[in-house]
Amino acid sequence: MFRFKFLFFFIFLLTLLQVKLHAQGFGSNMGNMQRVANNQTPDSLQKRDKNADSITLYFKYYNKNEILKLDTSINDFFVHYPLKYTSYNLGNLGTASKSYLFNANKNAGWDAGYHAFDEYLYTLEGTPFYQTTRPYTEFGYLLGSKGEQLIEVKHTQNKKQQLNFSFEYRFSNAPGNVKNQHSNLNNMRITAHYQSKRKRYESFLVMLFNKSASSENGGLVNANLLDSLSLNDPYELETRLGLSGASFRNPFNTNISTGSTYNQNTIVWKNTYDIGQKDSIVKDTIVTHLFYPRLRFQNELKMLSNQYTFGDANPSVANYLQYFGLVANNIDKIKFTDNWNVLTNEFSMVSFPEKMNSNQYLQIGAGYTQLTATYPGKTGWNNYDIYGFAVYKNKTRSQLWDLNAAGKLYLNGFHSGDFDAQASLSRILSKKGTYLQFSFQNINRTPSQNMLGYTQFLIKGLNTINKENATILNGVLANKKLGWEASASYQMIQNFNYFSTGFQPAVYGNLLVYVRGQIEHKIKISKHWNWYDQVTLQILDPKAPVHVPFLLTRQRLAFEGNFYKNLELSTGLELIYHTNYKADGYMPFTGQFFNQDVYTTQNRPIANAFLHFMIKRFKGYIRLENLNTLLSSSKNFGNAYNFTAQNYPTPGMWFRVGIWWNFIN
Repeated sequence: MFRFKFLFFFIFLLTLLQVKLHAQGFGSNMGNMQRVANNQTPDSLQKRDKNADSITLYFKYYNKNEILKLDTSINDFFVHYPLKYTSYNLGNLGTASKSYLFNANKNAGWDAGYHAFDEYLYTLEGTPFYQTTRPYTEFGYLLGSKGEQLIEVKHTQNKKQQLNFSFEYRFSNAPGNVKNQHSNLNNMRITAHYQSKRKRYESFLVMLFNKSASSENGGLVNANLLDSLSLNDPYELETRLGLSGASFRNPFNTNISTGSTYNQNTIVWKNTYDIGQKDSIVKDTIVTHLFYPRLRFQNELKMLSNQYTFGDANPSVANYLQYFGLVANNIDKIKFTDNWNVLTNEFSMVSFPEKMNSNQYLQIGAGYTQLTATYPGKTGWNNYDIYGFAVYKNKTRSQLWDLNAAGKLYLNGFHSGDFDAQASLSRILSKKGTYLQFSFQNINRTPSQNMLGYTQFLIKGLNTINKENATILNGVLANKKLGWEASASYQMIQNFNYFSTGFQPAVYGNLLVYVRGQIEHKIKISKHWNWYDQVTLQILDPKAPVHVPFLLTRQRLAFEGNFYKNLELSTGLELIYHTNYKADGYMPFTGQFFNQDVYTTQNRPIANAFLHFMIKRFKGYIRLENLNTLLSSSKNFGNAYNFTAQNYPTPGMWFRVGIWWNFIN
């Protein structure tokens, strides 16, 4: 692992050195071409007063063209929190998590099959590439009850106009609310973007390092004892895994003696070279070089090195058998590890039919993927994939219509026959920003590798390969400026893959049909009072091996406004509620959520009080969460503690205070 990270840093430093030697003078930023095409004034990165307390900062996500700005709002705490309100964990930040909302698996081709910690990852799709007139730094620190802490650091700057690099780091450590529950997260992202002075050559570099380490306690031995705690602290209760006698809270402990550790590292290097027509604009003796691409040659190299591990340094043979039906005789320790190395080399050509519209193009390409798996004490596995793909995009120069279509087909190799076809069409309906979007996607995929038995974990592989086919239809009607959105999703899945127990994957032979509707609305009650209404409804065939809550809602009543010139305030009450449902079980030995029909949640609405404020570039968050646990258990109001899975309680009343502070150098 050390060698892998060292290689990443070496390539990163080598790239910076190379572009520094070639970068001469100032060019225009990534958005100039599009702005000139739309007869807009270029965003000034040419000359600025270095002493001015101002900055122009925007970004684009990887493989996206939409220009975005940083979110400076303070009313939604979940912008900074790693887990969104639509997802849950097993009682502690950093433990295994899952969404309340059902979504078909969209991973055509290779998929290792371990997704219990995906919510915490830095992803390639979510990687921003910045352009900034001045160096920008953001620091965040969150402190919660029982020693919970979260640290975030973000920095980006331009080295002249042609080169931008950024660095992001996030660390979280949480001792836990019950025994053997502490967890820690380490996420790091490094990016570099370079464009030559004449704009023919462009390079993107992304490095992602993700580590999720979480103790696995298997749930409480007797959850009913939560109502009769002598010290009113769930930490005194026994858990099904881990050495309870040696367990204690330590906010500085990052070791996992019984639990899961996932290391997922990615490096991507994309290079493009354009053939087209060059031009320039001269204004006040400043020359802005323009270039209109007509044909682009693109190469993308992607390397993944993933390791999934479960280990128990203090196994209890009796507990294994009693609570999990697992026979493990005469062992001192237990450990399962899957190592995956995936190397992909992709080449494509992009044609731009219209000189003045870079948002209309046709891309055609092919790629080769080498798959390698190693398992300690077990024979490894090697295979490959060859695929072809095409992308068509057409966003009209009026900016009203936007059409996207893409297809990817695996032509040869282990995942031959897998494909992903998708299309979307959006239209701006009014000058106020109301837009309508429809999208379609069809995915045909081979079951995940662990479901097929390519794993060292205790998973019983499927006997036959039945490709899963999912059809997804989505519609969105929204206006971001006015603060409302209505959306609907319709999903049909044939040969749905799932885990029927913690060790046994299965295939649902019938057609699975799922419908979801969502509404988000900001309602202005008075000058300073706002009501944020978010409602999700889900309908699913009751015979399908999937259970989700029918209703999920978040309601926020907030007193907001700008006071004393520089004080931005948002304070109020937040309620999060879902209807009772048969929440999935969780198997720590395999890291899988599985379908079960025995346990049904009986949870109260989660009540949180919050005080959020911003003074210039300083943001503060003070929150008192899980106020619902202040009421003792009763027949009318249910259990004092909510449960996300059987025997996994959520914390009691929880206090959090956080700061996010940005600096302009």
